[in-house]
Formats: sequence, C-alpha cells, structure tokens
Amino acid sequence: MSYLTLLMILASVMLSVAAQLSLKAGMGRLIFPETWVSFETAGLVLNRFVILGLFCYGMSMVFWLYVLTKVEVSRAYPFVGLGFVGTMLFAHFLLHEPITIQKLIGTMLVVSGVFLLAR
Repeated sequence: MSYLTLLMILASVMLSVAAQLSLKAGMGRLIFPETWVSFETAGLVLNRFVILGLFCYGMSMVFWLYVLTKVEVSRAYPFVGLGFVGTMLFAHFLLHEPITIQKLIGTMLVVSGVFLLAR
C-alpha cells in the first residue's frame, strides 16, 4: 500500500470522525419534542454544524472512493475502525463525553484488530 493511499484512508477516517462530531454538536443545539411529528426541519437544514457534518461525510466518501480504486476493500476497511478511536478521543476533549473503562477496552480491541488485519 502506498503512502498516498494510506494518507487517503486516514483522511477519510478523520473526515468521518469530524462529521460525527459536527452532527452531534448540531443536533445537541436542536430541541427534540417527544415525537418526530413536530420536528423542526428548518432548524436542522439551516444548522451550520449539521451542514458541516454532511460536507465532511461527502468528502470522506470522495477519499474512500479513491482508496477503493487502489486497495482491496478487505485490506482497507479495517482502518475504518480507527474512527472509533478518533471519535472517542475528540468527543471527550471537544464535547466533554466521559471515557469509561469499557470504552477504553473496546477501543483497544478495535485497534488490535486493525493492526492484525492491516498487516
């Protein structure tokens, strides 16, 4: 696997993490009623964090499509698991979500799996 392909994989994963964090930040600013019937669509569509999250997902997909032209999907896809690590860490530092022992153990297992499958 070339360094460019590895860089594209990591860019795709990090953009996906950024998308998750942006969507969480955007949705946290909306007040949800008990039912979806009166869901405020305009608030969702005009929320800059939701728009940023969707943009990041789109860019992540563009990078991922490039990766799929260069590497076997069974070799590239395990790297997506690194998104768990990035999401956990950035959610902790940016959104003040707790890191529990279960999250740490689960994340270590995912990273171990990525390491084994990527070799």
